[in-house]
Amino acid sequence: MRITSKGSVPIPPEIQEQLGLHPDTEVQLAVEGNSLRITKVPDEAETRGSAVIRRLRGRAAGAPSTDEIMAMTRGDE
Repeated sequence: MRITSKGSVPIPPEIQEQLGLHPDTEVQLAVEGNSLRITKVPDEAETRGSAVIRRLRGRAAGAPSTDEIMAMTRGDE
């Protein structure tokens, strides 16, 4: 197995299936001597996306009512 020109290493499908590695699965990399350890991040760990959502939660102004949205859509002002 070789590292690609983009620095990627393909993980064989049978290993992905065995470890439950799906697209967008978060992993951690650790160097141990001359070895590289890839560890699946537990699902309950905060991902980048959930951290962004947590920081943005509560910042939006009150949502318009259905009638206000319909008036904006129709051009009623």
